Amino acid sequence: MKTYDPIVHEAASGAVKETHADPITTEVVRHALNSAANQMKHALMRTAFSPVIYEVLDFAVALYDKDVRLLAQAPSLPMFMGTLDFCIREAVTNVGGVEALEPGDVLLYNWPYGTGSHPQDVAMVMPVFDDEAGLIGYTAIKGHWLDIGAKDVYCTDTVDVFQEGTVFPGVKLCARGEIVRDIYRMVVANSRIPKMVEGDMNATIVAVRAGGIALKRVFQRFGAETFWPCVEEMYNHGERVVRQYFESIPDGTYVGEGILDNNGVQDHPIPFEVTLKVEGSQVTLDYSNSPPAQGGPINCPVPSTLSASRVAISMLAGFGEPPNEGMFRALTVITRPNTLFHPLPPAPCYLYGWPALQAIEVIYNAVSKAVPDAVPACSGGCILGISYSGWREGSGEPWADGAPHPVGQGAWNGGDGGTMLHIAESATRFTPLEVWEQRDPWITERMELAQDSCGPGQYRGGPGIDFEFRFTEQINMTAAIERAHNAPWGLAGGGEARPNGASLKYADGRQRDFSKVTRLAVPSDAVFTLRTGGGGGYGPSNERDVERVKADLRNGYISEAYAKKHYPHAF
Repeated sequence: MKTYDPIVHEAASGAVKETHADPITTEVVRHALNSAANQMKHALMRTAFSPVIYEVLDFAVALYDKDVRLLAQAPSLPMFMGTLDFCIREAVTNVGGVEALEPGDVLLYNWPYGTGSHPQDVAMVMPVFDDEAGLIGYTAIKGHWLDIGAKDVYCTDTVDVFQEGTVFPGVKLCARGEIVRDIYRMVVANSRIPKMVEGDMNATIVAVRAGGIALKRVFQRFGAETFWPCVEEMYNHGERVVRQYFESIPDGTYVGEGILDNNGVQDHPIPFEVTLKVEGSQVTLDYSNSPPAQGGPINCPVPSTLSASRVAISMLAGFGEPPNEGMFRALTVITRPNTLFHPLPPAPCYLYGWPALQAIEVIYNAVSKAVPDAVPACSGGCILGISYSGWREGSGEPWADGAPHPVGQGAWNGGDGGTMLHIAESATRFTPLEVWEQRDPWITERMELAQDSCGPGQYRGGPGIDFEFRFTEQINMTAAIERAHNAPWGLAGGGEARPNGASLKYADGRQRDFSKVTRLAVPSDAVFTLRTGGGGGYGPSNERDVERVKADLRNGYISEAYAKKHYPHAF
């Protein structure tokens, strides 16, 4: 394998620009921009066809300035947060550069090494113009379309990028406000479920246009003389907030270690590490010691490697504020080409998100070696993505659906872990059971917090969830599950939690366990059990408050046998 030198990825926003912007006006501008981003989000949700968009919120919407710096992002999918700037730059470059853009243009882009995602995560970009100022920024959306012609509706076993879906390498879907019909027809033609994809594509066009109108309105409300200084001060403030947090971490080099179950094709574990280097208020995350790019689809392209880094940092240091470009100025990321976190074409990367999720946990593992009480223990560490497809009995109509699932979160020094989607998807959700049963051919027979799935400790981890689905028609299923072989770790003496898992029980009593599988044919009346992992515990179990142990017993989070094993002092 050819070796490459490491590449340093520094914040694109560069040096601080001193401003004299009024702080109150700056806050008004910041909130106005966040409101504009939320208008985009709600326009997409109200008009989308697929539950994966309007229920799960498997998308990100954002506003960028003319220099492709993040102005505002609506709460949706954080993992896409750090990738949209790549999408904009690559899409604009591939249509001929900024000089080729005109009012009303909408660009389509989904080349995985530029979006950081599998091709189904399609980016749509719209330049926004003011009549006097010219180009003022961009609206961008990246969302999951259910099918665009990969080897299957969802995949865990691809061996090159060309099996993973139709590629649109930066083309104009709309030119001067009019849909380019040839491109539109190509998108629809390359889908097994054209009605749903067409509906979501039109909804995304609506949403980027709504965002463009809202961004232009904010710009014109304040005028260039006020707007741009306020934007620079907004970035500066975001940077100050993050740097203040980093200064509380002792200088040094800390290594976080993780392991992936397998690459989806070869069944062998894949250990990796991320090195955290802290120097004052500057943090570097170094992935250059990653294993080689894999023959299965768990490779994570650079945009998502950077995004995982940004999510991990902003969740720690952002104090819950909506992100902007300034928050990333203090972060440098190093990768080595042709490795797990910097694959090169045509390496498969359909499951790019699964190593990215693990990277966030590993970054926190590294931080814990510097400041143990600054981070939680390991979560279930996965979204347990399940995709379904088939043809409806009676009508013969093709259908598809899919969703992530919640896991237990790690405990921290001060509280027990909760149960929710992984923090990389913290503003998304899984489909309500009523919607599933109304749209899809199954009955949900069980969904309950899993007893004894939490990691023990002075503060216990959050419990996982047990799901049971009984299928009423024959379907095809794809499952993408990580941490099935590696239990979530505890911190500061806390215990491990239950790992993830899944099984299928057939009507004749046979059972099949699995974690990653593509297009598994499932007959009617089979029962699918999904076991989402718990969160690791924090602190020694013998220091847990007795009343908390008793409360957990009353609430059914733990059994008496579990309590006697881990908390004998309570008896």
